[in-house]
Amino acid sequence: MSDFLATEIAVQFIKDSFERRLSEMLALTRVSAPLVLDEGTGINDDLSGRERPVTFYPHSMQGRGAVVVQSLAKWKRIKLARASVGPGRGIITDMRALRPDEVFSPLHSLFVDQWDWEISIEEDDRNIAFLKSLVETVYKAVTLTAADLGDRYERETPEMPHNITFIHSEELLQLYPRLSAEEREAEIAREAGALFIAGIGAPLSDGSRQGERAPDYDDWSSPNEDGYFGLNGDIIIWSDILGRAVELSSMGIRVDRPALLYQLRECNCMERISLAYHTMLMEGRLPLSAGGGIGQSRLAMLLLGKRHIGEVQAGLWPEKERGRLASEGIELL
Repeated sequence: MSDFLATEIAVQFIKDSFERRLSEMLALTRVSAPLVLDEGTGINDDLSGRERPVTFYPHSMQGRGAVVVQSLAKWKRIKLARASVGPGRGIITDMRALRPDEVFSPLHSLFVDQWDWEISIEEDDRNIAFLKSLVETVYKAVTLTAADLGDRYERETPEMPHNITFIHSEELLQLYPRLSAEEREAEIAREAGALFIAGIGAPLSDGSRQGERAPDYDDWSSPNEDGYFGLNGDIIIWSDILGRAVELSSMGIRVDRPALLYQLRECNCMERISLAYHTMLMEGRLPLSAGGGIGQSRLAMLLLGKRHIGEVQAGLWPEKERGRLASEGIELL
């Protein structure tokens, strides 16, 4: 069997194992995911707020535009409502997306494959303790998948801490006030191995932000019981092979009506309030929810000890990039 084929088989094993593990632990039902959405409804995600989706105008839609999915945070919440999924249960999708503004790197391509999951929650669940329990569940699914891979193929997988470390982005700033946001993330990830940085998108005491989030899906502004702001964050894993921190998942408790209004004003985006998704939320037609996206190719990279996302994901790569990687002994799928 060729190395290429062996890699493809191992990648599929990781995907099957992780999805099964997470679905069992969070009571998730698999649903089909769209590749395109209506333009101008506010349902497609704009991530940090600036990314441009791929847009086209199908002949049969008579001038209405369609956009290729960037992620499904808002679409999933609508799906929960339409499927009448009650608190404590949720859905998971096998998402495929295009992000044309991504810059090629060992961790980035134009194509994104991730598990997008979402659960319905109660009002009492909108707190940092509940968020941490979700993070621990996702991380447990990662470590169990690593063990599954090792058992199935009798191979060593990268060592990861038994428990994940929690830190708020403001605490991280106070620890490393002279470092940039990216440098702070790398420093703490190298030390902890696996961590969750909360409050991504929330303004920090120096006026900066640890990272950017659009205003209309994650709640990054509500005060939490730890004394900071934000009910969201990123799961970060340190990779010795890459020598860098790897963002594996962005997740959080989603905005309720007060948080949506506050964050739209904070980001000067109040014009969005009349869009279809935002109208549904403001009218109380969407459930309270929490969820996130987990990179499939990034998880495969970490568990298989790969140095480039193109080793686990077929895609478009500049010829110059292919040549450079080949000179380093890295062959892309």
